Amino acid sequence: MSASQVDLVSRLVARQFPQWADLPVHEIPTVGTDHLIYRLGDELVVRLPALPRAAPMMAREREWLPRLAPRLPLDVPVPLGAGVPDAEFPYPWSVYRWLHGETLANRPDLDLRDVAVRLGRFVAALQRINTAGAPRSPRAVPVAPGDVEVNESIKRLAAVGIVDPERATAIWEDALAAPPWAGPPVWLHGDLMPANLVARQGRLAAVIDFGLVGTGDPATDLLPAWALLSARTRDVFRTVVGVDDATWRRGRGWALRAGLGAVRTYRYTNPALAAAGRHSLAEVLASI
Repeated sequence: MSASQVDLVSRLVARQFPQWADLPVHEIPTVGTDHLIYRLGDELVVRLPALPRAAPMMAREREWLPRLAPRLPLDVPVPLGAGVPDAEFPYPWSVYRWLHGETLANRPDLDLRDVAVRLGRFVAALQRINTAGAPRSPRAVPVAPGDVEVNESIKRLAAVGIVDPERATAIWEDALAAPPWAGPPVWLHGDLMPANLVARQGRLAAVIDFGLVGTGDPATDLLPAWALLSARTRDVFRTVVGVDDATWRRGRGWALRAGLGAVRTYRYTNPALAAAGRHSLAEVLASI
């Protein structure tokens, strides 16, 4: 990040939130690709879309996080200020309270069984919240017939020795064969990767980045069962959430799809996301 970008954020804050104009702005490294993150003083953080596709995510978070937060057992980022586009920056942006801690992308030394319980309670609580008026998540359907990218990714990554094509294909076909979700849509976070989970004092404490929040198939939010947890702790998460066999099979297929996509897309450009994808693939492929 250049000094000019820090200066830009400082000017945006000074113009739109003069009460925070004197607070210093610092870079926050992130493995994500959709947003730029800047620390504002000690207790605030500024989040700006980095790409046009990320701009609508701000509206989702602003509208729904204040309603969801009181009903969730972990901290979530509630917006404190709604920045608007201007001549210097073309997208809406937000100021949040800083959530102290370390993301699980750094693989801190945590008790994964405890993480499985806490995260399972979070997912279960989110799914119980009334969905009246809620938007559909962009990840409402985690697995679907005709997804040609999955088979192409299996082929390409098998060619370089990253995946076993027979195992990967069997898991994907099993997910497609699982009965679809027949219940009402439930609330989803939509992107429960380790980088969006925050630990504090050795415990899972917060969930961040709700840009894909909305309703859909509960299998979507089973992703951390393979993206984060181990074979020994996966069933703990499943039990706490309360997952039927068909949803578990679709969730495993989604973890495969997400892992394939992360490795194929970011293998040379974003080592952290590629590593997360490899972990998901390894756990999924070891499950049969």
